[in-house]
Amino acid sequence: MKKSKQAPLIEFKGSTAPVIVVTLRSLEPEALHSAAQEIFGDSHFFDGDAGLLELAHAGEQERADWDTICQCFARHGLKVIGVRGGNPALQASAQAAGLPVFPVDERSQRPAPQAAPSQAAPSQAAPEPDPTPPQLAAEAAPAAPGAPDPGPRRTLIVDRPLRSGQQVYARGCDLVVLAAVNPGAEVIADGNIHIYAPLRGRALAGATGDSKARIFTTRFEAELVSVAGVYRTFETGVPDHLAAQPVQVKLGADASSLLLEPLKLD
Repeated sequence: MKKSKQAPLIEFKGSTAPVIVVTLRSLEPEALHSAAQEIFGDSHFFDGDAGLLELAHAGEQERADWDTICQCFARHGLKVIGVRGGNPALQASAQAAGLPVFPVDERSQRPAPQAAPSQAAPSQAAPEPDPTPPQLAAEAAPAAPGAPDPGPRRTLIVDRPLRSGQQVYARGCDLVVLAAVNPGAEVIADGNIHIYAPLRGRALAGATGDSKARIFTTRFEAELVSVAGVYRTFETGVPDHLAAQPVQVKLGADASSLLLEPLKLD
């Protein structure tokens, strides 16, 4: 009698899972908590995303309160899965706390994103960017800076709504979305992002550092927008003159702030 073929209990398949890389410039829990609070407020912003702590810029400290640091990010929905970079003693203390040490990815060694200053009222001058680097910054899609121009961009087209927790990354090309990007969903492109529907989640254009990339949407209700690593969040809501309107997002002339402009589609 033939035995029925059973599926193996364990299978291995190659996969690329999205991971948020968080660059730390301090390992003091109170300082990190204040910095995270300033960026994310009280929001559960990351919705259970996996996070990797980049320690290359954390100084020469040899130990850290890893439990408290992980709890700091857990408050905002980011689950820390490990660390990379840093000195051997610091890596050993992370391992002792149960955090795996990941190898350094050379492609990710580019400047960390900076928070864009809030857009000033028309009658006011925009604030000067703070020359002091922030204590933490989240990288959405590590990639090589200064890559040669590959020629005309391809385009990835998405024609289905994106739900909370879903992510689309248009690697090396532009992204066109023909349905809603809902709260908690994320769209990332190395080039431009066009959303012909409501943008209610997060959109990150120019993920490899293209400062000429832009974001276009026919209905702006975003949680976060970013161009070439410069980002802006909207925990307190989108400004009234942009809310539910067609909008384009691009870098300002100083390349350290974002310009959000209404689009006239008539």
